[in-house]
Order: sequence, then C-alpha cells, then structure tokens
Amino acid sequence: MSLTSAYQHKLAEKLTILNDRGQGVLIRMYNIKKTCSDPKSKPPFLLEKSMESSLKYINKKFPNIDVRNSTQHLGPVHREKAEIIRFLTNYYQSFVDVMEFRDHVYELLNTIDACQCHFDINLNFDFTQSYLDLIVTYTSVILLLSRIEDRRVLIGMYNCAHEMLHGHSDPSFARLGQMVLEYDHPLKKLTEEFGPHTKAVSEALLSLHFLFVRRNQGAEQWRSAQLLSLISTPPAMINPANSDTMACEYLSVEVMERWIIIGFLLCNGCLNSNSQCQKLWKLCLQGSLYITLIREDVLQVHKVTEDLFSSWKGYGKRVADIKESKEHVIANSGQFHCQRRQFLRMAVKELETVLTDEPGLLGPKALYVFMALSFIRDEVTWLVRHTENVTKTKTPEDYADSSIAELLFLLEEIRALVRRHIKVIQQYHLQYLARFDALVLSDIIQNLSVCPEEESIIMSSFVSTLSSLNLKQGNWREWRRKGLLRAYTSVAKAPLHLHENPDLAKVMNLIVFHSRMLDSVEKVLVETSDLSTFCFHLRTFEKMFTMTLEEPTMLRYAIAFPLICAHFVHCTHEMCPEEYPHLKNHSLHHCNSFLEELAKQTSNCVLEICAEQRNLSEQLLPKHCATTISKAKNKKMKQKQTPRKGEPERDKPGAESHRKNRSIVTNMDKLHLHLTELALTMNHVHSFSVFEHTIFPSEYLSSHLEARLNRAIVWLAGYNAATQEIARPSELLAGVKAYISFIQSLAQFVGADVSRVIRNALLQQTQPLDSCGEQTITTLYTNWYLEGLLRQASSGTITLAPAMQAFVSLPREGEQNFSAEEFSDVSEMRALAELLGPYGMKFLSENLMWHVTSQIVELKKLVVENMDVLVQIRSNFSKADLMASLLPQLTGADNVLKRMTIIGVILTFRAMAQEGLREVFSSHCPFLMGPIECLKEFVTADTDIKVTLSIFELASAAGVGCDIDPALVAAIANLKADTSSPEEEYKVACLLLVFLAASLPLLATDPASFFSIEKDGYNNNIHCLTKAIIQVSAALFTLYNKNIETHLKEFLVVASVSLLQLGQETDKLKTRNRESISLLMRLVVEESSFLTLDMLESCFPYVLLRNAYREVSRAFYLNRVAASTH
Repeated sequence: MSLTSAYQHKLAEKLTILNDRGQGVLIRMYNIKKTCSDPKSKPPFLLEKSMESSLKYINKKFPNIDVRNSTQHLGPVHREKAEIIRFLTNYYQSFVDVMEFRDHVYELLNTIDACQCHFDINLNFDFTQSYLDLIVTYTSVILLLSRIEDRRVLIGMYNCAHEMLHGHSDPSFARLGQMVLEYDHPLKKLTEEFGPHTKAVSEALLSLHFLFVRRNQGAEQWRSAQLLSLISTPPAMINPANSDTMACEYLSVEVMERWIIIGFLLCNGCLNSNSQCQKLWKLCLQGSLYITLIREDVLQVHKVTEDLFSSWKGYGKRVADIKESKEHVIANSGQFHCQRRQFLRMAVKELETVLTDEPGLLGPKALYVFMALSFIRDEVTWLVRHTENVTKTKTPEDYADSSIAELLFLLEEIRALVRRHIKVIQQYHLQYLARFDALVLSDIIQNLSVCPEEESIIMSSFVSTLSSLNLKQGNWREWRRKGLLRAYTSVAKAPLHLHENPDLAKVMNLIVFHSRMLDSVEKVLVETSDLSTFCFHLRTFEKMFTMTLEEPTMLRYAIAFPLICAHFVHCTHEMCPEEYPHLKNHSLHHCNSFLEELAKQTSNCVLEICAEQRNLSEQLLPKHCATTISKAKNKKMKQKQTPRKGEPERDKPGAESHRKNRSIVTNMDKLHLHLTELALTMNHVHSFSVFEHTIFPSEYLSSHLEARLNRAIVWLAGYNAATQEIARPSELLAGVKAYISFIQSLAQFVGADVSRVIRNALLQQTQPLDSCGEQTITTLYTNWYLEGLLRQASSGTITLAPAMQAFVSLPREGEQNFSAEEFSDVSEMRALAELLGPYGMKFLSENLMWHVTSQIVELKKLVVENMDVLVQIRSNFSKADLMASLLPQLTGADNVLKRMTIIGVILTFRAMAQEGLREVFSSHCPFLMGPIECLKEFVTADTDIKVTLSIFELASAAGVGCDIDPALVAAIANLKADTSSPEEEYKVACLLLVFLAASLPLLATDPASFFSIEKDGYNNNIHCLTKAIIQVSAALFTLYNKNIETHLKEFLVVASVSLLQLGQETDKLKTRNRESISLLMRLVVEESSFLTLDMLESCFPYVLLRNAYREVSRAFYLNRVAASTH
C-alpha cells in the first residue's frame, strides 16, 4: 500500500474523531443509566400505574411488538404518544448513536486490519494510544448499555408511539432492537466480534510490557533510582530530561490497566498461546481489584474475568491465575500503594521546592513535572475507586490515607507553578525545537537508507518549519498536523516503515513532546493531573476532607479540596449539555461546603484565642487590684492576712508567661499552632475559578469571623433574662478591646480584611438586630437599663445622686440588689457610649422617648379630667382663700407628680448617656466636635424653629446638650391626637404646668422628700422633676410654636404661690419637708436656660431658699450624729 493510499484511509483522523465521539456516547449512556436509576429523574410514565401493563408487554415482546393488534395492552401508550415521543426522543437517539458508533468502530478496525498496521507504544505512541482507547471506549459503551435496565422499555415504547403517530416503525428500530438483544450478555458477544482483531490488539498490548513493568515498580525501587530528584546529580541539574518514549513516561497506569484488562478480555485466545501476553495479563491482574469504565461505573476485574473464563473450556489454568492474582491484590496492593504515596509525598515536595526556588528549571525538567503529576493522579485515583468499592475488608487501613491532602496539595502547587511560569516552558522549548531538534531530524533524514520522494518532501518541510519557529506565529501547530505521518508509516505496505527506523521514531516522539510544550501545556496538565473523578465519588471526597481536618499536621493542605472542585469542569462533554448545570452545582456546592468548614474552624480557633486573651485582660481590671493593694498594705504594716475560706489564691497577671520548661505546652500554644495551620491553608490562594465563578477564600473567613465576633460580643455581655444580670459596660468594653486587638494582629496572617470584619461587627452591634437577625448589645443594654435600672429608679429602690453623677441603690433589708452606681457612673456611661456608638445611643434614646411619651399621654388624660378646676386655679392662683377650696378638688395630683418624676428619671439618665457620648465623640472626632458646638452657639431665639431643631438634632447625635431636646419634640409630635384641635392641645400643655405647680406642696408630706446634702438630691428622685418640667415644657411649646420662657415664668409664679401658702399650713405632717421642697425652686432655675435667679427672686424670695438650705443642712447633720450615737 502506497503512502497516498494510506492517507486516503485517514486512519489517524478517524481514530481521533471516533474516540471523541465515543466519549460523548459513553457519557450519554451513563447519563441515561443514572437518570433511569433515580425515581426523582426517571421518565414519569415509567412510574405510572396505568402504564404498568404496557411496560410489561413491551419488555416481554421486545423487539417484535405488534402495535396494531395490541391496542388492549398499549392503550395508555396511545393516549400519551405525543408526550412519549417528546420525552423519549433524546433517549432513543442516544441508543441510535450507540449503534452508529458500533458500525463506525468495526468499519475502522477492519480497515486497520486490512492495512496491517503495526502498533508499538514506544514508536508510534499517539496511533497506538488512540487504537487502544477506541477499543476500551467501545467496550465501555456496550457494557454500560447492558447495565441500563430500562433499555428495552425506552426503545420499545418510543417505537410504539412513533408507529402510532406516523403509521410506521422508526427506520433504525429493527437493527437497534437486534443489537440490544445481542448484547444482553455483552462480553461473550464482544469476544466473538473481536476474534479477527486479536493479532493487532495483542501486538499493541505487548508493546506495553516493558513500560508497564517499569511503571509498576515499588517505592523502594523508586527510592533507589532517586526518581523525580533534581538534586541527586547536581552537575546534571540543567540538562534536559529526555527519554526515547517521552509521552510514555507520564502515561497513566490506570489507562494501561484498562487497556490490558479489557484488551485480553476481548482477545483472550492469545492468553493460552502466548506466554508474554499471559505474563503481562497476570501482572496487570495483581494491580487493582477494580478498573473504571466511566466515572464511578467500574469493572470488578477478577469477578468479571473469572465468570467469563469459567464458562469456556480450556481456561481452567487462567481461572486459577485469576484467583491467585486476586489474593495477591488483597494481601499486598494496599501496602504497595501506601508506600508509593509516602515516597511521592517526599519526592514531589522536594521537586516543588526546587522548582519554586528556580523556576527556570521548568524548561529542561518539564518531563519530571508531568511525571510527578501523573504518578500522584494514579495513586489518588487508585485509592478513590478502591475506597469507594471495597466495603468489606480485614485491612480497612489499606484503603484510607489521613495524609492524602498533602499529595493533593502538591499536585495543585505544581499545576499552579506550571501555569505561573508557562512562558518559561514555551520559550525554552521554542529554542530547543529550532536549535536542536531541527538539526537532529535533518541528520536522521539524510542518513535514511530508504526515503521515497513524497516522505522526503514532507520531512524536509518539518525541518524547515522547526528551524523558523516563532512563539507568536504558532508554526508548531503546522508541525503537529504533519506529525500524523507517524500513523501512515505504521502501515504494512508503506514505503517507509517506522519500526525499521527506531531513531526516527524516537526523534519524532521527542519533537511531539517539545511541540506540546508550546501550545498544549494546559491540555497536558489535564491529561496528567485531572482529578474530576472526585465529582462522582463525593462520599469518599468528603470523608478524605474530614480525615484531613482531624489530622493537625494536614490542616495546612486542606485548601487542596476546594481547589480540586475546579477540576470538575473537565467532566463535561458537548454531547451531553444537560449534565452541565448538575455538575456545576455539585462543584460549587462542595467547594462552598469545604471553604465554609475551613472558615468555620479558623474563626472558631480565632475566637477561642480571643477568649483566652480576654481572660488575661480581665486580670488587669481595676476590681482585681484590691487584693493586691491590701496585701501590699498589710506587708508594709507587717500584718499577716489570713485568706478567706474557699477563696482561691490568685496568680498575678503575667504569671502564665513564666515557664521553666519549654516542652510544657499550654492551651494557648496549641491554639496558636492550630491557627497557624489553618491560616496557611486559608491564605494560600487569593482566588480561583470554579465553573466561571471566581472564589475568594478570604471572603468565607471574613463572613464567619464577622458572625462569630457578633455572637462573641453578645456572649461577653453575659445577659441573663431570668435574673436580669448583665456585664458592666466598662468590663464588656475591656473584653471587646482584647478581642479586637488580637484579631487586628492577624491581618497579615489570615488573608482576611480584618479591619472590615471588625468595622462591620461593631457597626452591627450598634443596631437592634445583627445581619443574622439576632439581638445585639444595643438591644440588650437598652432593655436592661429600661427594665432593670430605670424601672427600679421609678419604684424608689434606686435614686439619682447628682453629687456622684450616678444612680445609687438604696439598701433594703432582706433584699439583695445590684449596685446601680456600678452601671451608671461617668465611666460606665462613657463605656456604654463607646460600645453602642451614635446609632445605638439613638436607638436607646428612641426607646426612652417612647416611655416618656406614654407617660405624657397619661398626664394629658389627668389634665383633661381636672380641666375645669385647673382653669380656675390658673386664673385665681393668687387668691389664697379660693385656692384653699380648689386644690382639694384636684384628682390624681399624686399620680401627676409620680409620672412626671418617672419622666424626669428617664430624661436624666438620657442626659447622662448623652454626656458619655459627647466625651467619646470628642475623643474620637475632636475635629468634628468643634464645628458642631460652634454651630450650636449661633442658634438664637430668633432663629427659625426648623433650622434650630435641625442643628440641635446634629448636636444631640454628637452628645451635646440642647435647650430643646429634638428627640423629645419628635416623639411628642408623633403622638396621635384624637379629635382635639391644636388650641386645645396647647391649653392642655399650659394646664399641665399649672397642675404640677399646684401639686408641689403635696411632696412635703412624703418622708422620702428630705433633701440629702450627701447625694445632692432626694431619695424619692423628685429632684428629677426639674429636668422633666423644663424639657417637657420646652418640647411642648416648641411644638405649638409658643414662647417657652413666658410659660416657665407662669409655672414659677404658680409654684411659688403654692409653696408660700404651704407656710401658712398648721398641719405638721403636711409641712414635714417644706424646706426640702422649697429647694426645688432653685433646682428648676438651675436646670433651665430660660429662667434666671432674678425671675425667681421676683416671686420666691431668696432668703427663703437660704433658710431652707440652713435647715436642711442642720437636720442632715443632726440625723448623722444621732445615727452614729445609736
């Protein structure tokens, strides 16, 4: 046969096309098998009860189904024929594709036999590889077809519906039905069909013998040969790594096993006649228990082979060989592969370290890189398919590897290294092809004994092309196309025989590899390191990940698992597009779950260390220094202090750092080591792609850290709803600062944007709910101060002490109460403001104002009830006789004073919180505080009220006190008035002040209304009345656009008259605390910027105030002397 005739057959092209087509058909068969085995995805009519009789009939009569005379059985099919056609067309056409693929395969195999092609993996690698791949792919298609249980029903039902719809059977049905019947026992039929091809197949398989033996060496032999080592011979480090069979060096052992097992299954006659075939076959049987057909579908090697050979005569010895090989595999293969994985971990780590340090070596040592990747991939896939399928074993440790993550990580590292320095590889091999390969090829061509003119012209053009290669032009693609010459020089009657010119074959192998290093590096990476098999062994994949997390030394390699999810895209095929979304979801789901778990563990570790740091920080809190001071004082006074019973001895802060022996490992040491490993894995890659999605591992960590930090801050608050206990704001602030300072120190290690994490977490804590819908410290402290502190202040168990600038708990017998001063002094208010921030303080203020407005609503109701009496009092307050008769007519006067006191307590607490906010704001933003205060000073009585309120709102947000509280104005404005007009509302506001002024004398009867010089206030908190009167009046009359000063003067006058009239009262009970109540007048003036002492002097002589102060002081000291004497 001439070269021209060989070209006409286009053997290489057909092999390439059919292999790709075969992969598509195989994936379609796999997809149909998976779809029909799952009730959720199975065609719906296969599950309908009405169809059961039709399905049984079709299955029984297949393929000879009489559609016209079987209406009784096929009635349901007739009713749904259009839907069946629509639904089953893809299934049916896929089976037709199998039939057509089968025809093309046998046609090509017969042509190859007729051409007497010579197959040798060492000489014509691509041709031999394609030939053996086609045989394996075709066999896999047929085996998978036979595993589809519903194949007869799917094909038969489609044909019935087709005949009902069109009046005739589908043209392909007869042959398709016959093919399905023939392959009910696929291996027996295949062995019959492959009988004529035994010579070509066995020749191709025997060429693998030397290579397969070499690639199945144990770890000790690899170690002795210093496999993959670049530094074993330093002088040869930069020498190019070459081989006579370049592509064979990184050919997958799994692929070779598949070729040999399936090849000798189909062409088993040579096993009894050829000892070399028998040796190769036995060696292969000792490697694996399972080989992959497609994805997770496997062939149980020994069982299938034994079942087939047992049915034939003359194969008794082969059956004995199979049993012996199976025992050998079970006994030895686990340890054999375990040792190889251990060797690869060390060897590939050394290789990766050297290449990272000297990436220029990627050029001459590219072969080593792909060998390393291929070896790792082979070991991983062996472990995966045996872990998945070997369920019962006496040595389960053979099929589990807790260190597998390191191998996966090294594989990913080398892949990344190659991609990062691909230009180095390309440039090196471009020069190698032009300056070495072209010259060698030219010499070999000239020394050929036989070189016909046509071949001479082609090979001369090779030399010319190689000599003029340019990286930008891509001329190597032309060389790759012309490289098909190797296939045609393998034909028996070709003028130039490749097997007679091994030197030419070696150079062509070398040149093909070098050319692939120019334009197909990514493709070679996929060939040698694709681990998309994990997409179909997800249980094993997850188990390996779990084992990695349980092994502390492997944590740094755990990032390999999400990175491998990027391989899953290589599973897709254009002939099965419906798989794409499913595979994409699988890939993204597992990538997300792996990163989520890693981020969760990292954030847990970070927060555990933060908790430890917070414990250390807590030791430095002022409350713990009392013991130390006491000890120091006693030591100075030479007194021995006996420790209290049950009180633990406290170590001094810093004692944990004193260690005499460094081998003693503390909990903090373990946590830091654990965090280091996790940080290495989370910070390993900035981003990577999975099915068009760009994944950022640091974002997962940021998200988890933020959520955990939020929960940790709330946990630090220690709120107990049952006992109403909560941490002091200053202690919480110290804890939060300890957390934040440690997290900030991690910025350069964990790869996450910790500043953003801290900022977001703290900002969320200033809102009522965080991003997860959980309560924040803003809500907790708002509720606690309202329910725990202010409610008790309203009931009289807590009083405001202006002298201490804090609320103080009043001692009660038999009651154990918390110390209010520990939660409300200046430092606590400052800490609260720093924790809650302006947003949190605004939320606190809004809740306080809600309680204030609810009291105002009740006050208005009381005013309305006493409207007539109050109008008369307002008109006749100076007439003592008339007032004496009017005052008893007032109802609910005590209630008015009580509610106004509650308002005062709330507003006073708010003022204290605002002062804390002002100090914090001044400290953090002094450049903003100055302009805000300056702007506030420009507000005058003539300024438009809207502008005034806007400026006051700005000032209030910064904690600056204002004459008119904008929050209170807004809260009162939001109250829904009934049907009353603004004039009536204004009248109620005026009368409210009158009601309060007239009711003040009633306070004198309360024993708790005594003014305490020590606290600068009253035990019943009536000194808070002043703030309530001033703030509520300012808000009400601002809202009604009336003059505040005028109405406050009116209040002073009425109150003065009421208190002066109290002096004429003869009942001592009613005048018990008259002097103390008189001091309220001065407090009102001091509280208000609208009133002055001169105004007070005009209606309430200052001499009365002076006398009142003297009497109060005298009574206070007399009580103290009496108490001390007692």
